[in-house]
Amino acid sequence: MADPHQLFDDTSSAQSRGYGAQRVPGGLGYPAASASPQGAFLADPVSNMAMAYGSSLAAQGKELVDKNIDRFIPVTKLKYYFAVDTMYVGKKLGLLVFPYLHQDWEVQYQQDTPVAPRFDVNAPDLYIPAMAFITYVLVAGLALGTQDRFSPDLLGLQASSALAWLTVEVLAILLSLYLITVNTDLSTIDLVAFLGYKYVGMIGGVLMGLLFGKIGYYLVLGWCCVSIFVFMIRTLRLKILAEAAAEGIPVRGARNQLRMYLTMAVAAAQPLLMYWLTFHLVR
Repeated sequence: MADPHQLFDDTSSAQSRGYGAQRVPGGLGYPAASASPQGAFLADPVSNMAMAYGSSLAAQGKELVDKNIDRFIPVTKLKYYFAVDTMYVGKKLGLLVFPYLHQDWEVQYQQDTPVAPRFDVNAPDLYIPAMAFITYVLVAGLALGTQDRFSPDLLGLQASSALAWLTVEVLAILLSLYLITVNTDLSTIDLVAFLGYKYVGMIGGVLMGLLFGKIGYYLVLGWCCVSIFVFMIRTLRLKILAEAAAEGIPVRGARNQLRMYLTMAVAAAQPLLMYWLTFHLVR
């Protein structure tokens, strides 16, 4: 029976019972969390099908991009030119500086495929030319800084001019090979590798010029110029003249003489460019 003097009904027990009904049994007394809309969306079969379709489209897009990149930028071929190790780099640098005692210049093959550079010192690579170009730009900045002539614009001009001359060389050689109809396995990447080896001698010349003045510059650069000339002659003659011998072209034939002239011209251009790109860095 309710108290006749009570003005309001006591509802605290009902509220406590209601709150207790919402609590999780055995929990800490907090209300049970309702199902989130994200969970409901993921549980929907339509959303699962959409996610699967999106994943399929992403996989197809990745495959299409990989095919197009490999067509325009031969990534698989570039991996071959960077397959080097420390021993190969040391031997290759020694070959570039002292090519006179080296006898066997043939590139080794395994099942009609050239072996990786780390197994053959005669194989072309892109690691040394790339590192030598970067080092050449840094040494050029150092030389300009010691003469109080350093500026970012001048350093950028130095790097861009070196790249421009390399591009002109590659295009000129490719055009010459096309005009004299040379059937050779010498690819564009091979040309970039061979032409990029001259940066090694350029670095040595500039460093010796900074240490010992112009006398050291001319001595070291002169030695490196002769070395790169011999290296290019002995390397390119196997790529250009060997095809002529395989085709049965006479040694004194007109086409064979053009090949010889082309080989000599490419080799002679290396010392000229080495001097042209470095003489203003030593004063």
